[in-house]
Amino acid sequence: MSMDRTRLNRCLNPASIAVVGGAEAARVIEQCHKLGFNGDLWAVHPQRDSMHGLRCYRTVQALPQPPDATFIAIPADSSLEVVQALARRGAGGAVCYASGFKETGAPGKQRQQRLLEAAGAMPIIGPNCYGFINLLCGAALWPDYHGATRTERGVAIFSQSGNVSLNLSMQRRLLPVAWLVTLGNQASVGFEEAIAAALDNDRITAIGLHLEGLNDLPRFVQLAERARQQGIPMVALKVGRSAHGARITLSHTATLAGEGALYDALFERLGVGQTSTPEELIETLKLLSVSGVLPGKRLASLSCSGGEATLVADLGERQQLEFPALTPSHRQAVQATLNDYVQVDNPLDYHTFIWGDEERMRATFGAMLDGNFDLTLLLLDMPHADAVAMEVWQRAVHAFIAACRCSGKKGAVVASLSEGLPQEVGQGLLENGIAPLHGLAQALTAVAVAGDIGAAWARAAAATDTKLLLPRVARLPNLDLEWSARHASPRLDEQQAKNLLASVGFAVPQAIAVTSPAAAVAAAEQLGYPVAVKVLSNQIAHKTEVGAVAINLQSKQQVRAQATRMLGCAERLMVEKMIEHAVAEMLLGIGYDRQFGHYLMLGFGGALVELIGDRQLLLPPVNQWMVRAAIKRLQTAPLLHGYRRRPPADVEAVVDSVLRLNRLLDEQANALLEVEINPLMVKSEKQGAVVADALITMRTP
Repeated sequence: MSMDRTRLNRCLNPASIAVVGGAEAARVIEQCHKLGFNGDLWAVHPQRDSMHGLRCYRTVQALPQPPDATFIAIPADSSLEVVQALARRGAGGAVCYASGFKETGAPGKQRQQRLLEAAGAMPIIGPNCYGFINLLCGAALWPDYHGATRTERGVAIFSQSGNVSLNLSMQRRLLPVAWLVTLGNQASVGFEEAIAAALDNDRITAIGLHLEGLNDLPRFVQLAERARQQGIPMVALKVGRSAHGARITLSHTATLAGEGALYDALFERLGVGQTSTPEELIETLKLLSVSGVLPGKRLASLSCSGGEATLVADLGERQQLEFPALTPSHRQAVQATLNDYVQVDNPLDYHTFIWGDEERMRATFGAMLDGNFDLTLLLLDMPHADAVAMEVWQRAVHAFIAACRCSGKKGAVVASLSEGLPQEVGQGLLENGIAPLHGLAQALTAVAVAGDIGAAWARAAAATDTKLLLPRVARLPNLDLEWSARHASPRLDEQQAKNLLASVGFAVPQAIAVTSPAAAVAAAEQLGYPVAVKVLSNQIAHKTEVGAVAINLQSKQQVRAQATRMLGCAERLMVEKMIEHAVAEMLLGIGYDRQFGHYLMLGFGGALVELIGDRQLLLPPVNQWMVRAAIKRLQTAPLLHGYRRRPPADVEAVVDSVLRLNRLLDEQANALLEVEINPLMVKSEKQGAVVADALITMRTP
């Protein structure tokens, strides 16, 4: 039975709460009282008469009415009975606090299945989770202390970890949190269901995800698009970025693609921001909640220190942030507010000549804000608990607030050290629509992520082909990758693989299959030197490593000698015309993941492909813009553009090759497992690209 979404919304936004259990249940009542929850609170305990001043009911059947949300803090087996009773009464949903479910192995998995059967359509948050806090209504189904406070609007944070969520609740960085929800084992409520519930609430300003993985990628894709359409940005902190252990690993394509890289490709495509630490997650969500997504990464920076200005520029460059130079008229307007000793630039060191003079600072800040920037930063670390000194720093804050209000432009105040911005000052900034950001590195990460989301949203809004808007994440039916990893999958030999690639327009060298040294010589004479001689077999994945290929052969004597050697351990050879005048070697591929389905790869190719490890993953379908953007992200991209006087490569031929690979996938998705083209020999501009070697693995029947 599918979970009832209406009941989940009722559970997460409760007007009535029941608790079942002892000490943990009592703490839930205590936390609800502290947050000022003004709905109905009921306690259920078979022996106790009261709990924190509330009368105890003996069973959930005895409650005055079905509760919207119930916190169940009793042993695992006993929880099943309570869940079934709540479901039969029509309760909204329940938090199952107990452990002892699927996280403990086979017996726990069976118990979790019984839990789902007992719940029916009633949503279960957990089991093995800490519960949730709703700061909009003061509901805290949370058996511990926390640092959260009430808010009228704010972000929703969903996490698989109770302790990480507890830590996030203690943040003193002024992030307005509306919901904090732990999902535990995700028996019936996973990230997808939780996100959908948040998008149903018009008081949620942004969504943060701390996750190991997602359960339903197609559903997540649809929700990310819905979030974009509603203007609700999402940010993920993805952990556990290791590769799937049971992946097919015969090709470099599979070896180089880990789970983390596939999530990177998914989030980038969907405009879901990514951070690496809890601090970055908090700062990014805060900026998005206050300022919204940014249309770009064009920044202005204000500080009264050259050292700070340089630091901003250096750290910003790492994040690919832009600090555009001021136009002559703009520079003149800013200069007019300062004395001649100040050199006007961006980032701007306005020196200390105007420090403490609120009117002059407001004039300088206002003049700088008048530029074409997506966000203006004021760097300001404030003293600790010194009322006299604090008043001077407050003048800078007031001047910046006034300048932002007058210009209507977006601004943020950044403390270079996270502890350098007092909470009362930050709260005042929030009330004036200015984000208080803690820690310079984290702040610039937040700005970069907000700009990335804005760019992705703009691309999606401008998309003319809606079929290309969302990635296709789909698993092949009846495909067991673990079985395929242990057994030989049907693999094409190189000639068959190249014929298949040629069918979608790839350029392949002329080649002739032979079975004797004499035939190899005849083939070489027919093709013309230089040639390559290769073992033709579907059992050898990487010929170079086993001496199954000889290249750049210039004479019949060389061909005869190599053919004789190879035929000593092989039945068939392929004599192939050498590809000449290539200026770059690329890796192109199609891989398959048990969760994501098929994906495309492009990167640095050749014999050192795994050592270099420079690749980009793309989720189909793709277009020219996506491929070009992926090529630009390669660290080795300069090699394609005339690096150190080398001739520029035919980049458009690379783009065309990836699109042809996408076409092959469209035509053969149900038959293909993996494709690797390594190398694709790329010639100079307008001269094309040729497949030098190819490995294609089909699905195991």
